[in-house]
Amino acid sequence: MTGLFITLEGGDGSGKSTQSALLATWLEENGQTVVLSREPGGTELGLELRDIILHRRGYIDPRAEALLYAADRAHNIATKVRPALERGDVVLQDRYIDSSVAYQGAGRVLDPTEVRDVSFWATEGLLPDLTILLDLDERVSQERLKDRTKYDRLEEEKQEFHARVRAGYLELAAAEPERFLVLQATDSVETLAAVIRERVAELLAGASTEQPQ
Repeated sequence: MTGLFITLEGGDGSGKSTQSALLATWLEENGQTVVLSREPGGTELGLELRDIILHRRGYIDPRAEALLYAADRAHNIATKVRPALERGDVVLQDRYIDSSVAYQGAGRVLDPTEVRDVSFWATEGLLPDLTILLDLDERVSQERLKDRTKYDRLEEEKQEFHARVRAGYLELAAAEPERFLVLQATDSVETLAAVIRERVAELLAGASTEQPQ
């Protein structure tokens, strides 16, 4: 039996953590075993890499940054995500390959194809069954984050950077509409959760009909 791999994407402050928690609760109430992860920081090693990537002050070369994300991703997929999927669990993950393409590709102005290829190699080509993109205007995002106190290298970037990231996400979604569910992050928490549950229920129903009799 193969589980479901669902990722949540979007700019900082878009509500990914909230929707992930609500979806996890709903899935568990409906008999699913849920594994939560995030990038960076889904594993013990990942937490160390997260501290370097997001909270280290000072310049990090964009290519080095992209490779650090890929290293975290490789370990997370190999040690946490794939084993869970092989058990038949549902994996809900905050950020994945699309984040690197949007942030390091579009945001840092690296070649998006090269960034994607590095992550494909790192994960042996694993793609999510569903990617939920919570689209949020970068100005609204910055307003939502203004009271956060912990230093975050990406959150500190200028509005132009976050505008490129958002455009990068929307371009990815337009290229793979069958994988992406694009939602407006300014909708109510309840509205978003209901739409997400409906789409995930369809995936679960499809997965059950594909299982051997």
